[in-house]
Amino acid sequence: MRTSQLLLRSGLAAAAGAALAVSPAAAASGISVSTTGSTVSVTTSACTQVNGSWGTASLLNSSQANFAQGRQVTLSGTNSLQSAAWSNVSPGTYTVVVMCSNNATAGTQSVIVSTASTPTISATASPSRGVMGGLGGGIKDYGPLTLGAGAALVGIGGIAAAWFLRRRAKPYRL
Repeated sequence: MRTSQLLLRSGLAAAAGAALAVSPAAAASGISVSTTGSTVSVTTSACTQVNGSWGTASLLNSSQANFAQGRQVTLSGTNSLQSAAWSNVSPGTYTVVVMCSNNATAGTQSVIVSTASTPTISATASPSRGVMGGLGGGIKDYGPLTLGAGAALVGIGGIAAAWFLRRRAKPYRL
């Protein structure tokens, strides 16, 4: 009885701690923003289609205060995922706001576009003769005479090894 009450109390305390650990700001944002070079893209699944439109996304720089002042792009997508993208965005800190077609805000998120450039990779010429190593002549096509001589040498080596080992196994005689 005492053990079950202790387990019940510790379980309730753990559940309360887990509920407090989730911040409301992390749970409230219904958008996901990413950058690739000078392109900023946003995805959401919070909007519903009204009169053929999913809604609008706006990219605001630090000097713009409201949704209408930003670079606006119409959302496109399906019932499960809607997206928008801005290209040729100059470096800086921006705020992405997604407004669904029913005038509900899907979410707001800040994003930083960096000035990092893509490294240039150049190809180098390969050696003209290739690597000087390999199978030791195993690729060359030999004739029947060469193959016969090689087989004879392998056979003689095998017979000599068997003879040597057989002779060692016999007891020493005077």
